[in-house]
Amino acid sequence: MNTLEVQSITKMFGGLKAVSEASLTIPKGAIASLIGPNGAGKTTFFNCVTGFYTPEEGRVVFLGREIRGMRPDQVNALGIARTYQNIHLFTGMTTLENILVGMHTRLGGGPIGAIVGHPAYRREHRESLAKAFRLLQFVGLEGFGDVMATNLAYGMQRRLEIARALASTPRLLLLDEPTAGMNPQETTEMIHFIRRLRDELDLTILLIEHDMHLVMNVSDQVTVLDYGKVIADGTPDEVQRNPRVIEAYLGTVLEDGPAGS
Repeated sequence: MNTLEVQSITKMFGGLKAVSEASLTIPKGAIASLIGPNGAGKTTFFNCVTGFYTPEEGRVVFLGREIRGMRPDQVNALGIARTYQNIHLFTGMTTLENILVGMHTRLGGGPIGAIVGHPAYRREHRESLAKAFRLLQFVGLEGFGDVMATNLAYGMQRRLEIARALASTPRLLLLDEPTAGMNPQETTEMIHFIRRLRDELDLTILLIEHDMHLVMNVSDQVTVLDYGKVIADGTPDEVQRNPRVIEAYLGTVLEDGPAGS
């Protein structure tokens, strides 16, 4: 079974088709990239998958279930988590508290249980804290749990946002420009980190990214949007040699192909 099947979705804003009859299929365990020029509709596509927008046409199928029209919290509860192009952290909370917030769709204890200290609530709280500390270690933020999110370095904030997304125990993780603002060394580290996410956590990953070094080195498949339409879909090698992609986006065939760095 494929993890995600997006079938001919169209999203309009007034008379503008931000996404037009776009389709994408991601097999379980794949790392897929969505690329294209600025304004091509990539983030709108993400928003349609995660429930922030409802497409006027088409289907969004996650693990065999139609999710088009569901609210974002419902989509998240089913197993889809995301990050954002511009980092969206709770800056007035600690690093640990940000991760705990990400677990809200998985927690069953209500406010009454918290007030009266019900044993089930206390057990759930202990388990949540233990999971949050494991996630801090996994993303390289061990020892920073009590640090306010706003005081973290930029690269650490990126990793915290990913940790918060992982807190909901997703099956599909959407990363919106995870290396935006990073230097080449940080980008190389992110390549290895994305592979770890897939291999160690058994995730399927879809990312938006402009850094072609990352895209060509980490992706199993690449889909290219231009003016809201899919103009190419295939392996990194196929896409970077596609004449339509070269004309619309890349400008020239990349020399840095899908090596294993």
